[in-house]
Parts: sequence; C-alpha cells; structure tokens
Amino acid sequence: MSVLVGRPAPDFTAAAVLGNGEIVENFNLKTEIEGSAAVVFFYPLDFTFVCPSELIAFDKRFEEFQKRGVKVIGVSIDSQFSHNAWRNTAIEDGGIGQVKYPLIADVKHEICQAYDVEHPEAGVAFRGSFLIDTQGVVRHQVINDLPLGRNIDEMLRMVDALNFHETHGEVCPAQWEEGKKGMDASPKGVAAFLSENADDL
Repeated sequence: MSVLVGRPAPDFTAAAVLGNGEIVENFNLKTEIEGSAAVVFFYPLDFTFVCPSELIAFDKRFEEFQKRGVKVIGVSIDSQFSHNAWRNTAIEDGGIGQVKYPLIADVKHEICQAYDVEHPEAGVAFRGSFLIDTQGVVRHQVINDLPLGRNIDEMLRMVDALNFHETHGEVCPAQWEEGKKGMDASPKGVAAFLSENADDL
C-alpha cells in the first residue's frame, strides 16, 4: 500500500455525475480543484451496504466542507450511469438521494490503482480517503477495510488541523480539535504544551 502523503495527488480524467445531476465525460481532478483543498474518497460499489451510509454522511456535512473551502469528490468503479441511478434512488429504498458532490466513474480501475486502494482479490476500492491541500499535495490519508465505515467528522477535524497549521504555523498535538491550543514545534514548545495539557490527552 503506497503512502501518498507529501506527494502530489494523482491526477485523473473520467466520466462523472456532478452534484447538480449532470453527467459529464471528462471530469478532471486538477482542473476541478485548482486552488482549493479537496477530499477525494473511494468506496467499493454503488447499491451496497456500508457505502450509502458514508455517502449520505459526507452529504450531510457538505456545507461544512464548503465553509472550509474544501471540495468533496467520491470515486468507485461503477459507471456514471450506475452513479446516476443510485442518486435517483430514495434513501429509504437504499439509495443516496441527490448528493451535492461529484461521483467519479472509475470503470477501468485506473484511479483506484493510481491511489493504490484497489482490493487485491475483490477488485473494488478499499474505503480510502485523501485530504489534498491547495497546492495539490496529499496531506492526510486513511484506508479502511471493506466492513469498516469511516468517521466523516474525523476528516473535518483533519481539515481544521491543516487550516490551523497553515494559518498559525503551530503543529496540532494528539486530540487536537478546533478551539484547542496548538504546539510550537520545538523542545520548549513541547514542554510548555505538556506542562499545561498532558492530563487532557
């Protein structure tokens, strides 16, 4: 499994269903996210079990990502037509409804292979999530096995942590959340932080 953190996010061009329901043939990642941070997440298949809960959870927090200037993009090996059908299936019937972010059709498996999240036997993507900064560099990644659903709030926390670091220059210690103190990346900074906050870790 490759570690992409610290490296440019692999670019791709593929068919997609956009958040407004439009089907396009040439969705390009670099063009779409240029100058913005983004979360690219992979999931195994449309019309399955854990997957709709994750896509709905991303959709429920879509405005939170937007407020932070972060684009959300979902990817699976299904076709754009399958994505469209799933979007047009009611949540109470196992669908995802009109999610507000694009769903990419990785029918040739090129994207999940580029991000090294393809399951070696099942031929679908693991639940991979990648936080990409405004320069197109991956700053955070996490890969879950197929039965293990993601915590989307944790991705928001990582977005906040990256924003905090880029804004203030301080690093984010364990259990950091928006509103908590950062740490100066120096021996003195570590000592000062731990002397005040070690009991809360």
